[in-house]
Amino acid sequence: MSKKIGSRLLNTNDNGFQHSTMAKRKRDNTESVGTATSTKAKKEGAASTPRHAAATEEVAVRTSKSREGAAKGKATATRSEVEVENGHVPPATMTTTIQVITGSYERVLHGFAAAIPRSLITGPDNASTPEADKAKLDFTDTFLFNAHSSSIRCLAVSPLSDETSKITLATGSTDERINLYSISTTPPVASKLRPKLPSLHGASITENPKNKELGSLLHHSSNITALYFPTRSKLLSSAEDSTIAITRTRDWTALSTIKAPIPKPQGRPSGDTAGPGEVPSGINDFALHPSMKLMLSVGKGEKCMRLWNLVTGKKAGVLNFGRDILTAVGEGRFASGEGRRVVWDKEGEEFAVGFERGIVVFNIDSKPKAKIAPNPRTKIHQMHYLPSESHPAILLLSTEDGRVLLYDTRTTVPNEGAEKNKDEVPTSSLVAQIGGPAAGISGRVKDFEVVSVTGATFLIITGSSDGMVRFWSLDVGELKSDDAGKAEGFTALQVGKLLGSYTTGTRITCLKAFTMTGKPEEEEEQVVEKEIASSSEDESE
Repeated sequence: MSKKIGSRLLNTNDNGFQHSTMAKRKRDNTESVGTATSTKAKKEGAASTPRHAAATEEVAVRTSKSREGAAKGKATATRSEVEVENGHVPPATMTTTIQVITGSYERVLHGFAAAIPRSLITGPDNASTPEADKAKLDFTDTFLFNAHSSSIRCLAVSPLSDETSKITLATGSTDERINLYSISTTPPVASKLRPKLPSLHGASITENPKNKELGSLLHHSSNITALYFPTRSKLLSSAEDSTIAITRTRDWTALSTIKAPIPKPQGRPSGDTAGPGEVPSGINDFALHPSMKLMLSVGKGEKCMRLWNLVTGKKAGVLNFGRDILTAVGEGRFASGEGRRVVWDKEGEEFAVGFERGIVVFNIDSKPKAKIAPNPRTKIHQMHYLPSESHPAILLLSTEDGRVLLYDTRTTVPNEGAEKNKDEVPTSSLVAQIGGPAAGISGRVKDFEVVSVTGATFLIITGSSDGMVRFWSLDVGELKSDDAGKAEGFTALQVGKLLGSYTTGTRITCLKAFTMTGKPEEEEEQVVEKEIASSSEDESE
């Protein structure tokens, strides 16, 4: 259409020029001036069009690169953000984003993302960098749910998947419910459509519609004590009703229920009948073997642990805790003697049973291998094995006095008077500690999580009862120091680097964390398309 109009105008001008006379020379000069002006404007428009297209293409390329970087867990900076006075543009910084989820006594389920620059973990490239210019953690609140009608006791997240950018979160409470949530694994990136919202406590806020509630499960009739996703298709849950339920995540149907026997009341006269709830009973914790065929459980009021065959769903055996084992971990005559925590190592060659003030490590044949008794004596709240190929036998445990202790279960130290009692369980050697009074931290570490960053670097994320979440960087090379294992108590080797801390404002009871590796949303492409559409409309006008 434009070509026809242009040719018609060209023919009209040619005819007008052919029939022009000397008397109309003044008018022709005026028209020629107008034609020249119009031609100049067209040339400028034609010259500006390629520049606009190039700019649009540059925006699209930059957006595509930023999406690819975010999909790999990296933050890509634009030229305008990193441009300096001399015109030099440094390379984009590498950033690892960790999603942290905390439960609390206040029934609040709080999720926030921590963007950790790689230079903060490995150290700055330039040692002379001022303190104000060094990289720092960037916190972003991602969701906040009033999850339950009473305190939250346990959390579980499903394994990450490359096929989808979301995981399932399960929360257990003393209200007998298991709540389910869909949580996005996409790192919160700067967006033109949904900018970060400011807040009073310094951390920004992002809204993600993919973070939503799925529903509740009512498979138990008592307080929920432990949750675990062995795969994305199964959820295991235990409660104080002495049952362990296996649920299929496709339709959230309870496939099977494992029932543990209720212990007999101790110290009651014969014939005395205890009322409901008067006898301590229930599953405290359970742990699956890496083969997914065996499971261990410890319960209230029982001085034993139970082995379950998950192939048949039946009991495979019972191991009673002897008096020597209970005495070694500080369980006296009037103590409950019950196991509170149980965990397998990565290879499935040993497992650890946690008591109130000590831990006993067993071999695969259920024989005691070593004991752990923190010095000074303190309560133990959580324990995890370090998922390291070079140090598979490092057991981490959190204490009441604010320490995270690292023990080597394969190395033991001789006990005092070991020659008199050769059957006594040896003591594991203390390798190092993280935090504690030596680092100015005295509040109890209620829960913690170990996240792998590289092959030799791990993030230790601790949650304290005062609402403080701390991020520690641990290099495995620090455990090979000559000073490792030479001191006890508060004077043990201090390892780890405190990267930053975040205050939730609630009393934390449980904590989970994972690396956000989801693909970014398609927002930036929509922004580029809108810019192209608006520019084309301006040109047409």
